[in-house]
Amino acid sequence: MKEEHLKLATLLLALYAFILSISAIGAVFKAVGADYSEQIIASTTDPLAAFFVGVVATALIQSSSATTSLVVLMVDGGLLTLSCAIPIIMGANMGTSITNTIVSLGHVSSRRDFEKAFSAATVHDFFNILAAAVLLPIEIMYHPIESSARVLAGTFASMGGLKLVSPLDYIIKPVIAVLKHNLPLWLILVLAMVTLFLALKAIVNCMRSLVMDRMQLLLDRFLFRTAFISFILGVVVTAAVQSSSITTSLVIPLAGAGLVTLEMIFPYTLGANIGTTITAFLAALVTKNELAVTAASAHLLFNIFGIVIWYPLRQVPIGLARRLAEVVSEQRKLALAYMIFAFYIVPGIVIFMIR
Repeated sequence: MKEEHLKLATLLLALYAFILSISAIGAVFKAVGADYSEQIIASTTDPLAAFFVGVVATALIQSSSATTSLVVLMVDGGLLTLSCAIPIIMGANMGTSITNTIVSLGHVSSRRDFEKAFSAATVHDFFNILAAAVLLPIEIMYHPIESSARVLAGTFASMGGLKLVSPLDYIIKPVIAVLKHNLPLWLILVLAMVTLFLALKAIVNCMRSLVMDRMQLLLDRFLFRTAFISFILGVVVTAAVQSSSITTSLVIPLAGAGLVTLEMIFPYTLGANIGTTITAFLAALVTKNELAVTAASAHLLFNIFGIVIWYPLRQVPIGLARRLAEVVSEQRKLALAYMIFAFYIVPGIVIFMIR
């Protein structure tokens, strides 16, 4: 019994270290990339370039909530038009999924675990890519998201703002503040990456030795019992912690340990996409600017339209994620190449060529 208690304490400590490391990595990227992200967002006028700006800007600061909130405030201040804001928001959906892909690298030492973890991470990528591939051209030509968002915004434009406090703020932010005050950013990044990998190893080991059977029962019967429950879980957890990166990253160790399947994770990921739109809504409601609320509404509607299109066709993103994971698990160095090309090089080339 004492051994189980020790393992449970280790698991909780590893989970805390895991979330802290993700937050620290995000804080470093935000500190380094925030100014650059703001500059490239403000200088974008072409809608296609705007989409890839959203990808790069969010990949730099690893927070779609931060990017979309910034976009909302720029719309409110007249620095950005609504027609350019919406593609940036679409790109932010894609850019935020880099975090859970980084987390999946923690399983790189085991081919089998890495394949499962990497597919669980990239199914988020493929949903966002496929949703944008369908909706971005339609939006550029016919503006259905903008039109629908204007209608939705009319309901909320006169409402005041609220401040939603994440329960993680009380146990994470003070530590991040101390680290930023006492250590250089590069050292925080190195320590966070090392902590991330060690925490992942501890989480997987504890789950396998302590809670495999019980966790499987809990996940199957309750948390991931149906697609709808998985979806709601993703919405609620993301709304609570105000970070889809953390929400989606939390299931990567579960996938690597074989506790959840890709079919179980997919609706959870879609729920996280919906949950993360709350932050931009709150920022928009504070401004009481109808255009700002419209921009925030567009984030929600993009995800809803994407779900309506691709959830019935879910075997497409799931199949693509599985196939990519199979290839990358054979040549694991390709995982890093995938992230660099998908989130930085390709978007950067497109932005450079169009602008």
